Amino acid sequence: MLRLTRACATGLTALTLLTAAPVAQAAAAGSATMAPAAARPSLTAKASVGSIKAWQQFRVYGSTKNIKAGTRVTLQQLQKKRWVSLPASMNTNRNATYDLRVKLGIKGVNQLRIVGGGATSNVVKVTVR
Repeated sequence: MLRLTRACATGLTALTLLTAAPVAQAAAAGSATMAPAAARPSLTAKASVGSIKAWQQFRVYGSTKNIKAGTRVTLQQLQKKRWVSLPASMNTNRNATYDLRVKLGIKGVNQLRIVGGGATSNVVKVTVR
């Protein structure tokens, strides 16, 4: 009985080694021929001012990378721990940039960001007096 157990264990080990080697070689060969991963889209955001009076107009502008020209970007504001889309959006231009005119009425520090094309920008802070 002990001989049978050893023979089975040896056979399974050999079978594992024989089947694992071609799989590892195929995986290594396949990774060399695969196309490089697509670059991730990204957005930048800047505000033209750091502080404004309530309902005073200012601009949020920035650029995009790896996002097709004409892609819609939308301004979002952090309200009660949730990002809310504001009625300020536009399509990016052929230079992969955008420039939004914005008016805010919530007094205090407002946190803003831009979303679009599968990307989210950095957070911009604007104080409303």
